[in-house]
Amino acid sequence: MWLKNNFKDFYIKKVQKNINRYRSRSWFKLAEIEKIDKIFKKNMIIIDLGSSPGGWSSFASLKIGNKGRIIACDILPMDYIQNVNFYKGNICNPIFFNKIIKKLNKIKVHMIMSDMSPNISGIKEIDIPRIIYLNELTLKLCYSKLRHNGIFLVKTFQGKGLTQFYKKISSIFEIVKIRKPNASRSQSNEIYIVAKRYKN
Repeated sequence: MWLKNNFKDFYIKKVQKNINRYRSRSWFKLAEIEKIDKIFKKNMIIIDLGSSPGGWSSFASLKIGNKGRIIACDILPMDYIQNVNFYKGNICNPIFFNKIIKKLNKIKVHMIMSDMSPNISGIKEIDIPRIIYLNELTLKLCYSKLRHNGIFLVKTFQGKGLTQFYKKISSIFEIVKIRKPNASRSQSNEIYIVAKRYKN
């Protein structure tokens, strides 16, 4: 069934036709979010968590131009993308987390985006707390590295814990929206939170 669904999937076919550009279906999810929310500008500095195989980083790279910069991280390897500095490691590891902060030194970024996802068990009571933990970790990075009026984009799951996390984001950002791109599988409970104008 999985093979049949993916073989017929419009976005999977698009990726297969041009793997070097799109990298993954996540490219299309970000493209849809950008079309609505206009979150990218030239010369931005961006952190991209859960970046492999590079769908979001490749899309963002096109949008921010040659003078922009992306700091990408994942536990899996990722092939080279122009103006992307990739670091392989687990952001849940405090040593690696602090390494990324140290790499940025005193630099603050315009956007922090995360497409991180835990290993899915298919059990909501397990999967939702796991992704909320990753969401909280990403938000923690905002406190030290996101500029005033910066942007936060994060994947999460619908379910218990989301309301409280949404309220926390709303307390530190002026504009908060929930998006469900068409490129997300209809049976998936993933959604994306787009938050703008970080109050710092």
